[in-house]
Amino acid sequence: MQPKPPLPPFTIETATQKVRIAEDAWNSRDPDRVVQVYTEDTRWRNRAEFPVGRTEVHAFLQRKWAQELDYRLIKELWAVTDNRIAVRFAYEWHNQAGQWFRSYGNENWEFNELGLMQRRFASINDLAIAEAERLFHWSLGRRPDEHAGLSELGL
Repeated sequence: MQPKPPLPPFTIETATQKVRIAEDAWNSRDPDRVVQVYTEDTRWRNRAEFPVGRTEVHAFLQRKWAQELDYRLIKELWAVTDNRIAVRFAYEWHNQAGQWFRSYGNENWEFNELGLMQRRFASINDLAIAEAERLFHWSLGRRPDEHAGLSELGL
């Protein structure tokens, strides 16, 4: 398997890089791209789903982005130690009916020596918002460097 730098043990700087790399990948909404940073036998908890392995994670991501339309995500490093990173995040999306949501969550990540994520535990809450309450307005894809992060947005 190809290493996915930065590699553990993480520092604040390398963990911050890893978080931004993950944010960028998820904002691509491309399951083929996203699954490449997980081990073949990765284990997840995402709300009430427990995908195991890249194939199940890929299917999960396809379902997710078919339902969560115009998805835009911001992640922020919360804590780091050795091969583990804790992240908080928020993302905005709307459903088929046009209802907008801001989803808030926390993730705990564990990496192997090659920098591949082997375990991901996510807790997420969805808040229905009016379209006028949206804060994430960049064009779909990577969040621009100059766009405010979660702390700057008061989230």
